[in-house]
Amino acid sequence: MDDYRRIADRIAEDITGGRLRPGQRLPPQRAFARRHGMAPSTAGRVYAELVRRGLVVGEVGRGTFVRATEPDGQPGRALAEVAGAAPVNLELNYPGAEGQAELLAAALAPLLRPDALGQALRPAAAAGTPAAREAVASLLAQAGLRSAAARIVFTGNARQAIAATLASLVRPGGRVGVEALTYPLVKEIAGRLGITLVPLATDAEGPLPESVETAHRGAPLSALYLQPTLHNPTSLTTSPGRLVQLAEMVNRLGVPVVEDRIWSFLHPGGATPLAALAPDLVHLVDGLSKRVAPGLTVGFVVVPEGRAGAVARAVRSGGWSAGGFALEAAVRWIADGTVDRLVAARRQDARRRQRLVARELAGFAVRSDPAAYFAWWELPAPWRADTFTAAALAHGIAVTPGTAFSVGPGRTPDAVRLGLASASEPELTRALATLAGVARRGPEGGTG
Repeated sequence: MDDYRRIADRIAEDITGGRLRPGQRLPPQRAFARRHGMAPSTAGRVYAELVRRGLVVGEVGRGTFVRATEPDGQPGRALAEVAGAAPVNLELNYPGAEGQAELLAAALAPLLRPDALGQALRPAAAAGTPAAREAVASLLAQAGLRSAAARIVFTGNARQAIAATLASLVRPGGRVGVEALTYPLVKEIAGRLGITLVPLATDAEGPLPESVETAHRGAPLSALYLQPTLHNPTSLTTSPGRLVQLAEMVNRLGVPVVEDRIWSFLHPGGATPLAALAPDLVHLVDGLSKRVAPGLTVGFVVVPEGRAGAVARAVRSGGWSAGGFALEAAVRWIADGTVDRLVAARRQDARRRQRLVARELAGFAVRSDPAAYFAWWELPAPWRADTFTAAALAHGIAVTPGTAFSVGPGRTPDAVRLGLASASEPELTRALATLAGVARRGPEGGTG
């Protein structure tokens, strides 16, 4: 075994044995190298190995810090991997509604006839069915998109729609501009496709058009991935004026856009999509998982004219096709008003949960939208995102650290995202109250 790995093993034993505690800072790499009589490059390999095992996290300009380990003290798993064991999981964000199962079942009953079921179980093409295209087009018309039926490509869920669209637009090694805080799964998709993500500056109105131009001037951007409506994690909705400026910029530069609208159904006014302002370049991604249910869902992308074939090929090559049964179910749920009823219930539910956040986290720096199902909590000093996440997990609450959303080498935000949709309201209330207490006690306040 290489020497640097033996050294990493010893540090790992100190971490799992409790001699190095979550949040503790390791020496700078040069100091570590001098102390152990090794080359700085070897020290760098030791630290990289600890990062690979999920035992430490490096923050540019701040140092390397110990992460939390599993409850049984075994190395090699990051916080996100053990969060599923937490009694209250505020990482997940799947909305529900009372009576939802009964409502969905009623529309599915006709599909259980042998003749209808046999038809629904056939493989579905990326273009879906005429009925599915018309049903989804009716949803999109509510947001101001017209004549979209012929330009819809279907996938198993919205994440697959994002992956297929990026795969159709960007070759390995290509650059994609994204908000400096972005959807974590886009980071994973980019890694698998060999895409480099380029962070774009934002302000209170949304992404800065000049940031897009600067990034494109540095080296051409193959595409942008943006969340203009209820951005995850900050819940920011790009202002109408800024949306027009972005449309003008992408049209001038000729840069395609993947517009993620997965949370837009919660916005009370629907919010104008960027696709309505730059239809020749914007690929609008949406789905039914948040509106309906995560277990039986459909994703879709509305593409510019002439792009359906390329995206459909990416869907087929990636194995991202929608299921025929899910398409048939979606058609029925949209046609009989089930989706509209669930959306109305979700909107009311999100507002109730945001009121809980406002009450339990009063006095803290929480950024959110009254319509959103998440909140972005900028932690009070001296908390850091990773150590707060570890402290929350010690209290049985899983939250998502800001590092999960951060793109690029800049300073990692000392913030966490709270997913508000999955826990019951009583559980959410208790969890928020507990987290507020942890935040007020500070990192040295213990876990009791």
